[in-house]
Amino acid sequence: MLKLVGIVILFGLSASSLSGQTQKVTVKGRIREASSGEDLISATVYVQEMGTGVVSNPYGFYSVVLRPGKYTFKVSFIGFETIVKQVEVKEDLELNFDMKEQIDELEEVVVYAESEDENVKSTKMSIAKIDAGTIKQLPTVFGEADVIKSIQLLPGVSSNGETSGGFNVRGGAADQNLVLLDEATIFNTSHLFGLVSVFNADAIKDVTLYKGGIPSIYGGRLSSVLDVRQKDGNSKELSGSAGIGLLSSRLNLEGPIDNGNGSFLVAGRRSYVDLFLPSILDDAPTVYFYDLNLKANYTFNADNRLFLSGYFGRDNLSVDDFVNNDWGNLAFNMRYNKVLNDKLFSNFSFIYSDYRYNFDILRSDGYSWEAHIENFNLKSDFTLFQEGENQIDFGASLLYYDFNPGDISPNEESATLGTTLDPKYALEPALYINAKRTIGPKFSIEAGLRFSSFFRLGEEEIRQYANDQPVVYNAALGRYEQGTVVGTKQYESGEVIADFYNLEPRLALTYQLDGESSLKASYNRTTQYIHLISNSTSPTALNIWTPSGPFLEPQLSDQVALGYFRNFKNNMYEASVEAYYKDMQNQVDYVDGADIQLNNNLETELLSGRGRAYGLELYVKKNKGRFTGWMSYTLSRSERQVDGAGTGGPGINNGEYYASNFDKTHDLSLTGMYKLNENLMLSANFIYQTGMPINYPESRYEFGGIVGANFESRNQSRITDNHRLDISITMNTKKKPKWDGSWTFSIYNLYNNQNAYDVTFSPTGADRGADISRFFIDRYSTQATQTYIGMFPNITYNLKF
Repeated sequence: MLKLVGIVILFGLSASSLSGQTQKVTVKGRIREASSGEDLISATVYVQEMGTGVVSNPYGFYSVVLRPGKYTFKVSFIGFETIVKQVEVKEDLELNFDMKEQIDELEEVVVYAESEDENVKSTKMSIAKIDAGTIKQLPTVFGEADVIKSIQLLPGVSSNGETSGGFNVRGGAADQNLVLLDEATIFNTSHLFGLVSVFNADAIKDVTLYKGGIPSIYGGRLSSVLDVRQKDGNSKELSGSAGIGLLSSRLNLEGPIDNGNGSFLVAGRRSYVDLFLPSILDDAPTVYFYDLNLKANYTFNADNRLFLSGYFGRDNLSVDDFVNNDWGNLAFNMRYNKVLNDKLFSNFSFIYSDYRYNFDILRSDGYSWEAHIENFNLKSDFTLFQEGENQIDFGASLLYYDFNPGDISPNEESATLGTTLDPKYALEPALYINAKRTIGPKFSIEAGLRFSSFFRLGEEEIRQYANDQPVVYNAALGRYEQGTVVGTKQYESGEVIADFYNLEPRLALTYQLDGESSLKASYNRTTQYIHLISNSTSPTALNIWTPSGPFLEPQLSDQVALGYFRNFKNNMYEASVEAYYKDMQNQVDYVDGADIQLNNNLETELLSGRGRAYGLELYVKKNKGRFTGWMSYTLSRSERQVDGAGTGGPGINNGEYYASNFDKTHDLSLTGMYKLNENLMLSANFIYQTGMPINYPESRYEFGGIVGANFESRNQSRITDNHRLDISITMNTKKKPKWDGSWTFSIYNLYNNQNAYDVTFSPTGADRGADISRFFIDRYSTQATQTYIGMFPNITYNLKF
């Protein structure tokens, strides 16, 4: 650990001392799309005479340190015309580039936007980038371009289940993914119970997924970071886009502010299942979603820029005058960019995120339940550009949490008692530093360190248990029970209930074998201080989050990865193979029959253990030409072990390792896009996944007239394997010079395979021949019922203006 800290400090000191030995000048500027003024992320600025280059940051800014002289700058970005410009640099210089889209007789299809050989030369591994253009070309269930469904086609990423809105990365749980929209945390990523994601592709510019080698700027989650960036808006002219589908429509408007000194973006969507469902079903429920993306920015001068962005989305499910259920995310971010000097770029952010859930029984004897989690985040980030590709990133953040697990308000004639579950508060400060350095022509290193802390705060009353055991094992009955309460302790507002401190080192290495291939290795430690309490395999609308505290330790993970990367035929093809191993501590699982709903003392239902995940990822991709696409295959295992230490019991499965809820041995995705001509595009994807683990009942009992089930050992069986083929065809039409339209016809699950996304068990008087009927006792049997989505056709009309 101390060696890594020393490496990071040494990088900074050595680069600073070198820069002082010879006169240096700095060339800085922004890289933008010429037609809209949109900042381009990860565009490459290559200085030919130096044999090195830099990439633009998330705000399109770059800076390169040189000695005075004549240089040839080569600026490239896939899908855009390369710019080559010779410049004599005598002193510090501002040099901006406006890049034009590449227009060929037959336009190439581009899988993602970055330097063509970035995958080989950079220190980053276990990272995937995908742009909105590619996302829009993929077939989806309702014709809605979907960020979450798209990343599930990449190696190491799997779905929680058919139509699930969550995702799993390298054997981690869904809550172990940090999902950011313009730096704001999104706690629930799905609409319509997972059928559609919350990300409107019309408002999205860039999507980056970190599976490993996570830079130290990110923290708070164990498995991955999904960093989604919204478009800034067209600063050149008023423009827009729209789409009309069978189940939803969307509209996007963007344009300049103050003659191009700024720009704005407004994008909205709404489904209308609720409008036609009553004509199909009697007593049909009302189901719909809507969301709104907002963004504005203003450039005061070359060194000062302000951004405002926001997101608001809600889902609603109601049944006549019986039930009303709504939930959704709210996010806001105010960012201020300032170039402090030619080498130092800064970004200051104030971020607010909120996830809120409401459930109402509308009868006079019903009740209303409201829950939420919200956070406030102050953060500052700095980048110090140095000679060549060397740079240092550092900064700090202060994150405040407010957890409200539930307020229960009874209606006038309700027998339900009014209840307020204990609200919880927490503070999460963090500091980080990250250094990139090239050592010779073949070796580069990126080292980082994050220092995170977490303070659970009052006001709250905390139970005290005998021997500090909230869960104990009753050997006579063979089950876990609540520990003996010996008292309580009252903490006042702002008083520290529990505190935690962690160092999180990060390291990535790259060795260039030749101009087309490299070996890479990475290590990262991550810490997660908040927990999603759910015994479902995928996130539901009711997300119960709780902070670490006296009886719930922070989750810790150590991951190592090794990889080989190679490009072929002038970067037309790329391939990679990565192997990883992840060790996880303080993983939460549940006692048999756990009751977590409306429970003010969740620690009495939880057991803590460890986890491990390991696997091999293969990835082959074609970047250029009429036909583009990729193949990804993951061979992996994800396991948990809960030995019951400290409870006096056997743990889960007698303390042996068992498959986690999201263990999938095989995961194969084939994705292809073929451009027949300028106006016709075909696309398809095929997926195959091992079925998820499940608990089947193996016997039944009857006691006092109540029939119950005994289940087999945890996660010993699996549902059937999941596979499907989706296809789509897009036809472009042009009606006016500034009015481009297209029709997209798609079919989800072309051959109508019955992929289960929900399995329920119910008693029945006789065996009905179900595939998953498991046992019989006398005249009773239990039958499993699978719910699935079959073949689903869709048609969507899209336009740009």
